[in-house]
Parts: sequence; structure tokens; C-alpha cells
Amino acid sequence: MLLCPFPALSSVVIAGTRVIYDARESEAVMKLSNEGKAPALVQAWIDDGDAKAAPAEIAVPFTVTPPVSRIDPSKGQTLRILHTGEPLPPDRESVFWLNVVEIPPKPTGDEAEVNRLQFAFRSRIKLFYRPAGLKGSAGEAPAQIAWRLVKAGDHQALEARNPTAYHASFSRLEVTGGGKTARFEDGGMVGPGETKVFPLSGEVGTGTPSRMRYQAINDYGGPMDAEIELGTVSAQ
Repeated sequence: MLLCPFPALSSVVIAGTRVIYDARESEAVMKLSNEGKAPALVQAWIDDGDAKAAPAEIAVPFTVTPPVSRIDPSKGQTLRILHTGEPLPPDRESVFWLNVVEIPPKPTGDEAEVNRLQFAFRSRIKLFYRPAGLKGSAGEAPAQIAWRLVKAGDHQALEARNPTAYHASFSRLEVTGGGKTARFEDGGMVGPGETKVFPLSGEVGTGTPSRMRYQAINDYGGPMDAEIELGTVSAQ
């Protein structure tokens, strides 16, 4: 059985790109639907950032019910995520990952006699645990990131410092200066209180004013575009 990173080929669709667990609520939910023509067997679990860890070896303060379910064609299944009570930092968000694996049904009848390669399709989305009473809001966090252009080895990079209590996720970063443009297009996230460096592809001119454009991702998975001034690019 192979794990395939292309959820677009899967019959099971997740109704969202992230889960927000509000600490004031007793649970968080995520809806799955089977848009294929055959029943699907689905396994779900949560990890703490190690995508290679086996579900039985992971210790996280959450449970998912049901952990395994069958979803018939054109039907749905609601996953319930519950905090088990272990303490988490009360002054900032914590991030985990919800895994959903669709295991294809075993061929029957004439199809069972045909040699075929079967794939298990795995989707992995962020789960944010958000304590009550945090200052500000998640939607405001990307605009509060402090950015500066730095050197990372022989290349330019963007350094991001996050002073907020929220995670800020970005799908694209772009800097222009001196008639040149440099980009980071792999997507990334800056955690609460974290400073992170994003290596850029390309170089911008030094000694000239520069501007930065970014595309952040909100709680609903939607894009938030903005442009800021970085100032004069230093050669150092």
C-alpha cells in the first residue's frame, strides 16, 4: 500500500484546509464527504508535526472519533476532535496536524483477478488549538509580522519575527527593489514569538528602496494579500 500526496485524486473530500479548536468549545469538528462511486474506508489521527510517525506511536492531547469509518458514495462523516485535558500553553496558539487517509476497497469479482497497484490517499491539514483570552486576533497577526531582508549564506532571505500569540501562515512572499524581484513560493508558517528565515529565489538590487508583497492564509483557508515597504536594501 502506497501513500500518495495528491488528495485531488481521492474520493474523500475534507471540508476545509485547517481546523481551529477554540478552547471555549468542548470539541472541534471536520466534515468528510465521499464524492466517489465506491465506499471508502477512512482512518484519521492527529500528530504533533512528525509526518512519518505511526499513529500508534504518537502522544498528543487530542482524540479523533471515529478513528476509522466507512463512508458510502455521496455520503458524509463528521470527525469529532476532543481535547483530552493535558495542559497546553495558555498564552499562545499550539499547532498540531490532522491526518486523513483513504484506503481503497479491496477489488472483488473479476477485478480481483487483475494485477493492479492500489494507493492510500493521505491528506494532512493544520489543527490550531486557540486558548481563550488571547490578545488581538488571528486575522491581524500577518500584518504585525516584522520583516527584514537579510543574507543567508550567498543568497538573500526574508527574516520574519512574529510578536503575536497566533501562527501566521503564508503561501507566497515577494520582494522588489532596484528593478529586480526575488520570491519565496514554497509556503511557510511563523509561530507565536518565533523568528524564521525564508530563503529567496532571485536577488533584489542593493542601495535602493524595496517593497514586499505577501499572501497570508486566514482561518477559512482564504488568501489575504498585502504590500509593505521594507526600506533601503543593504549590501551587507
